Amino acid sequence: MTDLLRQALRGAQQDPPRADALAPRTRVVVIGAGGALGSAVLAEALVAGRFQQVSALVAAPLTSTLRGLVPVTRAALEAGQAPAADAAIVVFDRERRSNGRDDAFEMPGPEQLLPLARLLQAQGTQRLVLLMPHAPAQLPQALAQGLASLDEAALVAMGFEHLVILRAARPAGTAPATQALQRLAQLWLDQLRWMVPTRQQPLRPAALARCVAELVMALPRTPPGTRVVAPETLWQWVQELEAGEGAAQGQSR
Repeated sequence: MTDLLRQALRGAQQDPPRADALAPRTRVVVIGAGGALGSAVLAEALVAGRFQQVSALVAAPLTSTLRGLVPVTRAALEAGQAPAADAAIVVFDRERRSNGRDDAFEMPGPEQLLPLARLLQAQGTQRLVLLMPHAPAQLPQALAQGLASLDEAALVAMGFEHLVILRAARPAGTAPATQALQRLAQLWLDQLRWMVPTRQQPLRPAALARCVAELVMALPRTPPGTRVVAPETLWQWVQELEAGEGAAQGQSR
């Protein structure tokens, strides 16, 4: 997995290839584009020239859309009428931001993993990237680096050309506690957060989204297979990616 991440990192630090070298570019669909993390992933996918086509699963038909975005309803996906996508990015993040725009996007739960995967595979999608946030330091190391559920094992058996599971640390909830016991529990959890190693701390949504976009672009140039990325590996990759961008900006001055 480290080789795959480093290959994507090297590509991000190089000059953009010519337009003819990009064809045919990847067509990508983003599922779970609401909330801070999902919307950051969608924004990165929509960067001009990065993908041939960007679509997103919406809760209802939209009256207006972001530039370059193709909205897809669940009904269209189930009827096999959604635009073809070579790769899918599925973000399992229940947290929504306060603006109403995020409510327009479907926010799937982990229980919808297999049904969504079957629909995507029926549409011809062969590269699947799952962003699975979890509470910092509460996922056993063996599960952080391997399959964490029977659904994930069933997903592997479906035979996607590329399957990548990114286990990112989830930021702490911001909902206020309303009862004394809830406030006490929240205070205790806040104290424990200081004991979480730096490499297991949550990443900024924008930084994590950049990694996801670079990863999806790198997949067609890598051997097929299933890969699970632990929080520590993601953290290291973000540091290298940001260091490379800082060096490039310094050279351009």
